[in-house]
Amino acid sequence: MGFRDGDGWVLCQRCSSRHWGLYGAAGLLMVRSDLDVPHVLLQLRAVWTHGGGTWSIPGGALDSHEDPVTAAVREAWEEVGIDPKGVAVKDVHHDDHLNWSYYTVIAHVDGDVITDEGNYESEAIEWVPIDAVDSYPLHSGLRNSWPDLLPKVAATLP
Repeated sequence: MGFRDGDGWVLCQRCSSRHWGLYGAAGLLMVRSDLDVPHVLLQLRAVWTHGGGTWSIPGGALDSHEDPVTAAVREAWEEVGIDPKGVAVKDVHHDDHLNWSYYTVIAHVDGDVITDEGNYESEAIEWVPIDAVDSYPLHSGLRNSWPDLLPKVAATLP
């Protein structure tokens, strides 16, 4: 792992909110297509984190030397203990906020790729049927992008 220099807040020019990640942020939307109904991995964010108490995908700040895929996989490994070797990237969704960006990396996984309990940023993780995701109290970023993400995820399915 390289040096960590991406942590910090950015005041967004598009929505006037504060966003985490000096160089933007990325998250890993893991899709299990080996089940009868596709499932995605959701993370209940610890209450002390930004958007704490809501469900989202593992993710966080990009460092200056990282591309979105590298950052998303690193963050998922750190936060929920995924095995990076089990991840097959299918697409990247870019949410452009002018001076800040969020990248959702859509990836397929076969089986449960969780190798350990992850870290203190997660209160729980759960494989959720894709058609039930919007019934969860979602982090505002995921809630706002889910209508755009759902057709992208569907396009990656066999």
